[in-house]
Amino acid sequence: MSQLMQTFAALRETKDYTGIIEIIPYAKFLGVQFEETAEGELRFCLPYAERNIGNVLMPALHGGVIGGFLENAGLVHLMWVRESLEPPKVVDISFDYLRPAKPQTLYAQCELTKQGRRVANLLIEAWQEDRSKPIAVARAHFLLS
Repeated sequence: MSQLMQTFAALRETKDYTGIIEIIPYAKFLGVQFEETAEGELRFCLPYAERNIGNVLMPALHGGVIGGFLENAGLVHLMWVRESLEPPKVVDISFDYLRPAKPQTLYAQCELTKQGRRVANLLIEAWQEDRSKPIAVARAHFLLS
C-alpha cells in the first residue's frame, strides 16, 4: 500500500475530511471541501472564490475549474468507498456543461454506476442553488489497482 493510501485510510477512519483534501494537491489548490450526509453519501463543495471566475462579463465560473472539481470529487469518492492499495487512475472523463455557473458555491455528488475488478464508472453531478438544475455532469471511467 502506498504512503498516500495509508494516510488516506487513517484520515478516512477518523473522518478527517479537511485532512484528506490536504493530501490531494489539486483539490487543496481549488479549495474543495466535502462531508458525509445523513444518508451516508459524500457531498462535495467548492466555495465561491473570485479567482475561479472565467468570464468576468457574465460573470461565470471557469469551465476548467468546474471540470477539475468534478474529477477530484470522483477520485475522492472512489478512494472513500473502496479499500484499495493504490489510488484510482482516470482512464476517460467527459463533461456536459449544461448552464453557466454563477459566482457562488458549487456542489457535487457522485454515483458509482458500475464497478468491476479493474474499472469503475462514475456519474458526477454539479449544481448550485437547486440540485434539479445541474450546472454540469461528468461521466468518468477509472482504472482500479
